[in-house]
Amino acid sequence: MSIRLGLALPVQKTFSIGRDIPAVAKAAEQIGYDSLWAGERVLVPESPVDGLFGVPGLPWFDFYRSNADPLVALTLAAAATERVQLGTSVLVAGLHQPLQLARALATLDNASGGRVIAGLGTGWSRDEYEAAGVVPFERRGAALDETLDVCATVWGPDPVSHSGTLSAIAPSEVGPKPARPIPVLLAGSNPASFGRIVDHADGWIPVATDPEFLAGQWKQLQALAAEHGRRRPIGLSLVTSVTITPGRADESSRQPFQGSLEQVTRDAIRFTRAVPATDLAMSLSGSLTNAGQLIDIAGTLHASLRAAGL
Repeated sequence: MSIRLGLALPVQKTFSIGRDIPAVAKAAEQIGYDSLWAGERVLVPESPVDGLFGVPGLPWFDFYRSNADPLVALTLAAAATERVQLGTSVLVAGLHQPLQLARALATLDNASGGRVIAGLGTGWSRDEYEAAGVVPFERRGAALDETLDVCATVWGPDPVSHSGTLSAIAPSEVGPKPARPIPVLLAGSNPASFGRIVDHADGWIPVATDPEFLAGQWKQLQALAAEHGRRRPIGLSLVTSVTITPGRADESSRQPFQGSLEQVTRDAIRFTRAVPATDLAMSLSGSLTNAGQLIDIAGTLHASLRAAGL
């Protein structure tokens, strides 16, 4: 079976939210993409407390500025499509009240006919937690844990009830319900993250930096799953930024998925041979500003990956 190919929606401020998101979504479905994705970036501080991904001194990506809300973007995409899955990569759980987030995801899944993939994580930006967090940054793991519990409860049969730190639900009817069980994917690669994936998630969203390193992490996750007695398989969704250059990039200095069409295709083969990925979702819009160009490159990339056997 071929790997499922996904495309990130153009949520950056250089695109038109109302025009370009539906246009790209519709074109991606016609091209043959299996899923559409949107990530969460609440703000970009002028003087960040932490560097990008929490790395001291690492500057934030410029395309993070003024990104559209991911659930609004996916709703626009849902209205313009019929088949493609609609994924978040990722929603930062600690920036949302759990019941409200669970209901929003369930409503979108119900309205789209069962197409939502809920990608969740703890987040890494202290600035975002200071501005919008429902808990302090230091309690982001606990916020994700409670969000997972609330989602599982709210998406299940009524009456639902929950007693937690962030949400207390007396026995109630809470709807609408998802059209089908919503797959939950979790980001992260530390021991706590791996424990959540094994115990609560359908799949893992790793960082696609190096295929050999990723393969080692995958073995650790599988070993932990065996230790916990997990029987059902863990899905693996690679979500990565892609930049297609006119010519070949220097192999000695380029990053994975940055380079010519041939180089990017070869990277995709390397990563998907290193781990049993079920999905490969790619963001092209960070390096582009025109929806027509994005659609053209997305079509060329899809054809190249499928011709390579993916």
